[in-house]
Amino acid sequence: MLYWIAEMLGFEGISNLVRYQSFRAGSALLTAFAVGLLIGPRFIDMLRVRQGRGQPIREDGPQSHLAKRGTPTMGGLMILTAVICGLLVWMDVSSRYVWACVAVTAGFGLIGFLDDYDKVRKASHRGVSGKVRLLGEFVVAGIAAWLVVTETNLYVPFFSDLYVPLGPLYYVFAAFVIVGAGNAVNLTDGLDGLAIMPVIIAMGTFAVIAYLAGRADYANYLGIPHVPGSGELAIFCAAVMGAGLAFLWFNAPPAAVFMGDTGSLALGGALGVIAVAAHHEIVLAIVGGLFVFEAVSVIVQVFWYKRTGKRVFRMAPVHHHFEQLGWAESTVVIRFWIVSIVLALIGLATLKVR
Repeated sequence: MLYWIAEMLGFEGISNLVRYQSFRAGSALLTAFAVGLLIGPRFIDMLRVRQGRGQPIREDGPQSHLAKRGTPTMGGLMILTAVICGLLVWMDVSSRYVWACVAVTAGFGLIGFLDDYDKVRKASHRGVSGKVRLLGEFVVAGIAAWLVVTETNLYVPFFSDLYVPLGPLYYVFAAFVIVGAGNAVNLTDGLDGLAIMPVIIAMGTFAVIAYLAGRADYANYLGIPHVPGSGELAIFCAAVMGAGLAFLWFNAPPAAVFMGDTGSLALGGALGVIAVAAHHEIVLAIVGGLFVFEAVSVIVQVFWYKRTGKRVFRMAPVHHHFEQLGWAESTVVIRFWIVSIVLALIGLATLKVR
């Protein structure tokens, strides 16, 4: 909104600051953070009153989790509210990339909300059918891919101008990236603070990538694909970072609220569509390597158990495996955060090592 007003004023005087994406990104982060902190307490109280018993806790999970009974879920609504507030103030409303991200975030958030609502209503960890969820996610992801894809080449990191021309198959690939990212983050969200901080780290990384990809001079210098207009995604990433930090304030152990599928699906899907828009899908697998590891651990566990009756991990997703090995919850969370930081640095290194 402020960008539109400043544009009408011709970016004269102090309004010239709004011209710069870096300024608006920082401002969006602070705005979303402030909104999240402001609405957090009342939002949590509202969820606690409406949900009563809170998010159902699995009996077959780690016994330490049983103490979390009564903690409200759907905290992702708080994150999404703060993100939207930050965006409406600082985004360029003409950016189709940002609107595509908003569409995926809202669409995946709605699917997650329905799943959370079903779990709370039935007091069961089983929510909406997995097939129904995936169908809805692929519909949303397919529309987003159609909106953001400008070329159908899959670029390979660490090499300049090396890409695989996928043609129309790229749209299918893009949809799988978005859906896969959403569900990978969803599987990671199992401990207090475990998912939100790696999301913040990944969003910070892609804020840099999207900004550089949107600048022809930087993109040509670094040998990365130039995507005109993608720099506006840095404002979206920054808003998510601010909202995520505000949520972490309340989600830090012991959590006062869980983000639920409402938040984890939405944030993961947003990461996926940003990676597709910036043509850094493979880099997302590096930066979000923790999410990939969590998702793969579930796939491997299910596959191996169905065929042999034996488990590869003591419990999946893999963060529960480390809990079963005797690691304290805080130890698992902090060590996974460290892994996320290292992977983010490797992902950023791909910008220069070509």
